[in-house]
Amino acid sequence: MADVTEHFADGSEGTAEREWVEEVPVALEFNGLSYAVMMATPRDLEDFALGFAVAEGLASKAADLESVDVAQLEEGWIVRGSLQSVGVAKLQERVRTRVAESSCGLCGIENLQAIAAPLPQVAAHSPVFGAQIIDAQKALRTHQDLGRRTGAAHAAAFVGMHGEIVAVREDVGRHNALDKLVGALLRSGIDPASGFALSSARCSYEIVEKAVRAGITTLATVSLPTSMAVARAEAAGLSLWCLAREDSVLQVCEGNLIS
Repeated sequence: MADVTEHFADGSEGTAEREWVEEVPVALEFNGLSYAVMMATPRDLEDFALGFAVAEGLASKAADLESVDVAQLEEGWIVRGSLQSVGVAKLQERVRTRVAESSCGLCGIENLQAIAAPLPQVAAHSPVFGAQIIDAQKALRTHQDLGRRTGAAHAAAFVGMHGEIVAVREDVGRHNALDKLVGALLRSGIDPASGFALSSARCSYEIVEKAVRAGITTLATVSLPTSMAVARAEAAGLSLWCLAREDSVLQVCEGNLIS
């Protein structure tokens, strides 16, 4: 907590007490190999490691990432885990590619192709209705402990088909919050297709892709999507809702609904 000076429109001043949201380096290490360093809030890091691995194509279920160990160092935090199954080969290929990269002017070709690679198709799913999303948006505020205290944390929630909020994860980064949520669902044995995801963040293409790769079938966000987010959602069959408010929500993509 910190005392700060608050300035008002009438020229007066006052003292306010504020809590800053934590943002620290979090190193992710798989099978003894350094994979990435992310700026994140150091909570629910076991969930974060699994959800991140799913988004990277290194895992698809909780059993694919074993022996997760979290440690705080002077410089930040480190999360170590052991990848199993297909993740081992993908990890080795990713590390090999990183070592081979240079400023040759050709690396961007592979990266652009990777961004445009087709996403897996979303499973056929039952429709979610606007009223369910509106009710969930109203209820989400009571689950945003970090957000209420700091005013600077994103939240990602999973909502059951009856409107109940099943899980919520928060982080200074919107992508991290969704990764943490995905990891929490898989670690708890909850099918990501058994409800819908609600994000307090803007809807960029990365948020859409993380949802699709995790097996989420319906995604709702609080702001409008980018053009690429819409294109990726439509191509994958993701049901996409945006501009979620406490009195309205906009349906963007119908998705691959059960006939």
